[in-house]
Amino acid sequence: MTARESATELARRLTAAGHAALFAGGCVRDRLLGHEPKDYDIATSATPAEVLGLFPGSNEVGAHFGVVIVRHGGHSTEIATFRTDGSYKDGRRPEQVTFSTPEEDAARRDFTINALFEDPASCEIIDHTGGLADLKAKRLRTVGRPADRFSEDALRLLRAVRFAARLDFQIETETWSAVRELAPTLGRISIERIRDEFSRILTCPSRARGLDLLTESGLIDVFLPEVRALIGCEQPPQWHPEGDVYVHTRIMLDLLADDAPLPLCLAVLLHDIAKPPTQTVDADGRLRFNGHDALGAEMAREILHRLKYPNAVIDDVVFMVARHMQFMHVQDMRVAKLKRFMAAPTFAGELELHRVDCASSNGFTDNLEFLIAKREEFANEPIVPAPLITGRDLIERGEKPGPHFKAILEDAQTEQLEGRLASREEALDWLEARLDS
Repeated sequence: MTARESATELARRLTAAGHAALFAGGCVRDRLLGHEPKDYDIATSATPAEVLGLFPGSNEVGAHFGVVIVRHGGHSTEIATFRTDGSYKDGRRPEQVTFSTPEEDAARRDFTINALFEDPASCEIIDHTGGLADLKAKRLRTVGRPADRFSEDALRLLRAVRFAARLDFQIETETWSAVRELAPTLGRISIERIRDEFSRILTCPSRARGLDLLTESGLIDVFLPEVRALIGCEQPPQWHPEGDVYVHTRIMLDLLADDAPLPLCLAVLLHDIAKPPTQTVDADGRLRFNGHDALGAEMAREILHRLKYPNAVIDDVVFMVARHMQFMHVQDMRVAKLKRFMAAPTFAGELELHRVDCASSNGFTDNLEFLIAKREEFANEPIVPAPLITGRDLIERGEKPGPHFKAILEDAQTEQLEGRLASREEALDWLEARLDS
């Protein structure tokens, strides 16, 4: 059973019980745009109690807001009672809601393209706000006065950017003016909600346009002001003919695959975040950014902690930012060092970061091609295999645990990675000689 079939059956049972039941919001919008909706929402005249009566055991996640989650046919469908919202004193949630009509329910929604209804039985589209015309014109427009909608929930400012980027829509003039004017009010929203919306923008295929809209609107200054300094931070033209650090970064984002994972997108965004504070000019006029990778890793950690990303995401991003300049030296690395370098869990992401870094600037591909060839060469066995000797072998030979253990075991691993130790017997002979020296 598909998600639509499941939701259609739920709507049929609601209407059979005498209630109105319509598909609502994003599922209607996406289907009209030719995209298969991931899930379906139903708006109904039934109260939450009536919905629970028809579907006992469902999850009443928001009785105050008239929302019930019904599980059916392997899918979860949100069923919400038609409502009118009261005042939004906290800039996020209405103080009270009143169950109402489809027309009034449409009037409380954020954007016209999200205020469309569909009759599940006839597939008729019900449009109370002009959303169909806006869909056809590829235009994002608020329902009613933009200032009213954004003051109700300032997160809608970020949602405007997300929908415009994801759908490749133009933001209607009055709506865009309100986004720019009210951008500072985003600061009233919890950082967790901002982070989640920002992550959706950064992982959509049009993430570069999303970044442009965040920057042009001033929204980026509320939660990631460090990006502003990238604009106008010039780079050596012989290495970066594309322009300043911001231009370089947005081109890299644009070159990523549509389904690039969040840690990679964040690493690309932040890989040169420390170029502005490290920029110096030599006596001959050459621009330099010494140490921007190390400082960038520190800045990335502070930024991502501030945005409350999970530690696993932070660690991966920081590691990728810290190492991104080492790719220029890979052809000079000894085999052992190169294998350790390539064995990092983040290496696939780092390789992609390096690819778009070069493609967006000087176009050099020699290090990329070298690493791809090495990856194929090392593919038949683990890049860093299990060690041939361990600390227990040292203890059995009368050595007391201490800092020298690490040096000995690392040297043994280097010999193994370089191909000079191929068996445990050879490694034990090497160890005996090492301890006797």
